[in-house]
Amino acid sequence: MPEYSTVSKWEEFFKQYYEAHILQLANEYPEGRTLIVEYHDIEKYDLSLADALFERPQAVVSDMEEALRIIDIPIDVRLDNVHVRVTKLPKKTQIRDLRSQHISKLIAIEGIVRKATAVRPKITNAAFECQRCEHITYILQTVTKFNEPFVCENVSCGRNGPFKLNLSESTFVDAQKLQIQESPEELRGGEQPQTLDVNIEDDLTGIVAPGDRVIVTGILHSYQRTSPSGKSAFFDIFLECISIEMEEQEFEELDISKEDKEVILKLSENPDIYKTVVNSIAPSIFGYEYVKEAMALQLFSGVAKLLPDGTRIRGDVHMLLVGDPGTAKSQMLRYITKLAPRGIYTSGKSTTSAGLTATAVKDEFGDGRWTLEAGALVLADKGIAAVDELDKMKPDDRSALHEAMEQQTISVAKAGIIATLRCRCSLLGAANPKHGRFDRYMSISEQINIPPALLSRFDLIFPLADEPDIEQDKNIAEHILRAHYAGELSEHAKNYPGGRITEEDVKSAMEVVQPKIYPDLLRKYIAYAKRIYPILIDESRQKLVDFYLGLRRQGIGANSPVPVTARQLEALVRLSEASARIRLSDSITEDDANRAINIVEACLKQVGVDPETGMLDVDVISVGTSKSQRDKIKVLRDIIRELEKEHGGVAPVEGIYNKGEENGISRDIAEELISKLKQQGDIYEPTVGYIKLAG
Repeated sequence: MPEYSTVSKWEEFFKQYYEAHILQLANEYPEGRTLIVEYHDIEKYDLSLADALFERPQAVVSDMEEALRIIDIPIDVRLDNVHVRVTKLPKKTQIRDLRSQHISKLIAIEGIVRKATAVRPKITNAAFECQRCEHITYILQTVTKFNEPFVCENVSCGRNGPFKLNLSESTFVDAQKLQIQESPEELRGGEQPQTLDVNIEDDLTGIVAPGDRVIVTGILHSYQRTSPSGKSAFFDIFLECISIEMEEQEFEELDISKEDKEVILKLSENPDIYKTVVNSIAPSIFGYEYVKEAMALQLFSGVAKLLPDGTRIRGDVHMLLVGDPGTAKSQMLRYITKLAPRGIYTSGKSTTSAGLTATAVKDEFGDGRWTLEAGALVLADKGIAAVDELDKMKPDDRSALHEAMEQQTISVAKAGIIATLRCRCSLLGAANPKHGRFDRYMSISEQINIPPALLSRFDLIFPLADEPDIEQDKNIAEHILRAHYAGELSEHAKNYPGGRITEEDVKSAMEVVQPKIYPDLLRKYIAYAKRIYPILIDESRQKLVDFYLGLRRQGIGANSPVPVTARQLEALVRLSEASARIRLSDSITEDDANRAINIVEACLKQVGVDPETGMLDVDVISVGTSKSQRDKIKVLRDIIRELEKEHGGVAPVEGIYNKGEENGISRDIAEELISKLKQQGDIYEPTVGYIKLAG
C-alpha cells in the first residue's frame, strides 16, 4: 500500500473536516453506524489520498475505518463497527461501459432498482466446533463460497473433523442483493438496458425498493463462472456497495432548506399564484389554461382520509384527456411525469396488465422462488402514472385499472402468492376518439374505445378538439415558431461557441418557453404544500352542497335523467382541497369551492350532456347510454315484440323502421340502436331482413 494512505493521515482528515459529525455519530452509536464522507472533501484535503481511494478502495476504506476507531473523542465510546460511506463521486460510470480495468476500483453507477431480495443474515465469521474435542475454530467468510476448516486447530486433537457450525458463536450481518438497471433515458436506439448485481450489507439494507432511482458507489469485484463441465475462462462482475444515494424521492421526502422555505412562502403570498403555477406547466405548449389548471390541482392533490371503520377515501385526482391528433396530449403527459418525483410514463399499445400492475416471475437472481415484480402503477406509488393511448390497450389489460383507480390497491393471486400491493397514485390518461377526430354531436362514451365503468372513475375528462379558429391558430403558430427559434439559437450557440449568437440572444428568445417557476422549485413547492391538510369551512361546504343539490334536482321526475352522482361530489371535494394547498392555506374557502365547481361544471357540460336533449345526464359517462337512448331502445324492443307476434316469431327490419318513425324515432337513430343491440347480443338476425329478440 503506498505511503500516502495511512491511518494517521485519515485521523488528521477527520479532525479537520468531520469532527462535529463524529461526535454526533458517537452519541447515536450503536444505532447509528455510518459516517458519510463526501469525495470532494477528500480531494480538497489531499489529492493523492483521493487517487488512492479510487485505485485501492478496499485497503483505503479499511484505513479510514481504523482511523475512526482510534480517534480521540470526549465520549467514552469505541466506534468498533462503524462504516465510512463515501458519496458524491465526480464521475458516474454507465453499466454498459464497465470493463476489466474497473475491477477492484471505486466506481459510482446510476440506475433504477429492478429487483431487491429480502434482507437476510449473512455469516461473516463462522465458528466451527470440533465434534471430537469441542474446540472452536473461527474462519472469516470473505468470498462468495462458504469456507470450512480442514483440520482442528487444537494441537492435542489435530484431526480433520467432523465439524459442526456453532451459530451462537458465529458473527452475522444483515445482507441484501439488488439488481440495478440502466436508466431508460441513457439508452441509444435499439439497445437493451443492462443490469448489474449489487451486494449491500448492514445498515444499508432495506432502504431501497424496486423502482427507486439510485446512485450506488462501491468496489467492483469479479468471480469465476462455473458450469457442469468445469470452470469457465469468463468471469462475472458484481458491485460491493459502499454507499447509496437516492436520486428521486417522494414529495414527502424532499429536503426543503430554510432558504427554499422562504422562497416558497413568498411565492404563496402572490395573488396570481394560480396563474404562475399554471404558466409553469408545459410552457412550450400554447393555451389549454383550463387543462393545465386541472393538472396543477392533480399535482397538489386532495387529502387521503382513513375513517374509523377502516375505509380509505382517496385524495388523488384522476384525469383523462380525449382529443384529436396533434393536440399535444402526449407532451403534456411527459411534462407532468417529469414534475412529479415519482412519474411513470407508459403507452397503451405496448402495455399489458402485468406491466401495469404486477407479475409473478421465477427469481433466478435470489434463490429460485416465485417473486412479484412491480408494474408501472405500483412503481408510481405516491406519484403520477401517465398512460398514453389508453384506448389502444387490450380490454383484458385495461380491466386491471378498475381496482387501482378507486381502491388504490392491486390484488394479486399468482403462482401461490396472494398479496395486495399499494398504488396510491394519480392517473393521467390520454386517448384518441374512436373515429380519429372528435364529433361534438355524439356522446363521449360512444367516441372513445373505453368502457363506461372505467370512464366513470375519472374525476375530470377533457375533450381537446382541434377546431380552426383564425385568431387562435395565429397565436399557436407564432408560439410554436418562437419556441423553435429559441431552440435553434440555443443549439447554434452550443455547437459554435464564440459565434455570432450571444448568450443574451438565447436568453431573451427562451423567455417565451421559460416556466414561471422552475421545475426543481415547483417540485419543492408541491412537497411543502402536501404537508398542509386543509379543512372545509362552513361557507365552502354549503357552496358544494348547493351546487350538488342544484344539479340533482334536475333529475327529479319520472322522465328526467340522473345529472350527477356522489362520485362528482367527491371530485369537487378533492379539487377544493388541492386548490387550498396551492395557496398553502389550511382552510378551504368559497373561492376554492368555486374553482372546483367551475372545472367540474366545464367538464360535465362537455362530456356529460345528452346530445339529443341537451340535458346533463351522468349515464352518458357511467353507463354509456343516455336516458333518451334507453327510452328509445325500450320502444324499439316493444315494436320488435309486437311484430314478432304478427309475422310468426320474426320481425321484418323495414316494419321496425316504419313503426319507429311513427313513434318519433328517425330511421338513422333506429339503425344505430339496432346495431348497438346486435353488438350487445340482445337481438339477432335469423334470416336476412328479419330480426328476433334473444332469449
